[in-house]
Amino acid sequence: MKATILMSKCLTVLGIESSCDETAASVVRLSVSDDDAHTLSNVVHSQTADHAIYGGVVPELAARAHISHIDGLIKRAMSDANLKFHQLDGVAVTAGPGLVGGLLVGMMSAKAIAMAHDLPFIGVNHLEGHALTPGLTQGLKPPYLLLLVSGGHTQIVSVDAIGQYKRLGTTIDDALGEAFDKTAKLLNLGYPGGPAVEQAAQSGDESRFKFPRPLKGKEGCDFSFSGLKTAVRQQAQKLDDISQTDVSDICAGFQRAVVDTVTDRLGNAMDMFADAHGNVEQKTLVVAGGVAANQHLRNGLDYICHDKNYHLIVPPIELCTDNAAMIAYVGALRLARGDVDGLDMSARARWPLDPDGVPMPFAGVKA
Repeated sequence: MKATILMSKCLTVLGIESSCDETAASVVRLSVSDDDAHTLSNVVHSQTADHAIYGGVVPELAARAHISHIDGLIKRAMSDANLKFHQLDGVAVTAGPGLVGGLLVGMMSAKAIAMAHDLPFIGVNHLEGHALTPGLTQGLKPPYLLLLVSGGHTQIVSVDAIGQYKRLGTTIDDALGEAFDKTAKLLNLGYPGGPAVEQAAQSGDESRFKFPRPLKGKEGCDFSFSGLKTAVRQQAQKLDDISQTDVSDICAGFQRAVVDTVTDRLGNAMDMFADAHGNVEQKTLVVAGGVAANQHLRNGLDYICHDKNYHLIVPPIELCTDNAAMIAYVGALRLARGDVDGLDMSARARWPLDPDGVPMPFAGVKA
């Protein structure tokens, strides 16, 4: 809803993130005149070790951990920013998409602070946080192209303006981070799978096993990783006594297939974006999500950006993964425009960034 906000030169917003297995709190200060922002504090508690034994995130355990840590993290974020609650201009929180149990923990905490201190409340789309992060880190303003690659989502989005997003492509089944995690679990490499697969691949022969490149050469920008994941499992099952060399070669071949697939799909999206934004002299590709840490993928993105004359921006890795600074930043941007939410707002397990994007039946919330 729209609200009349008494504007000062700066807006200071507390952000809270609890959509998956990171509990986070941050304070961001935004200059209203030019949307220039500074992070005053940013704290994160990761639950990776808690879920590693299960090979993935267990929603109930994640929600309980959020409950245990969120108050202390909020207190620390406010202390690091040297602020009291009455000095805030608003409270922002991830309202979706994500695991509902975790979302509820963050939302109830944010609502309580907003109510107790009579502050505006802003429920933020987690994906919008990723989409607008380069505005916080590099001062980048739309329009630009976004590649979001994480355990929960794999999408290509045209960021046309703040609040205006067009999904050009999405996964039709698995997210890329999910494919990494499942490959690592199959090969007993541990969790999280992305860093483990990348490390194993460093000593591997990427040409030994011929894995498919799903949808490569096809029209459009959608992704599919289910068939690639199946091919990896079938190859591993063919090897009677799998050695460390076999594991490294499988990981290297898998990683090569991923990069070839992503850059092919992204190439189509770059052409589509260029056609729609011909007046943008320097076109930019932004990459966000935990998989953005993969150096092999970054090398592939460097190559295609050079080929297509795009500038590549990858925010610092701590702001590529789940964090509250991006939530506070989006909250401040919305607050500056008088766009706030009521305390009756509900958590949303699925919340597409592009409301007109066609849902993919086998991708669920990942689309």
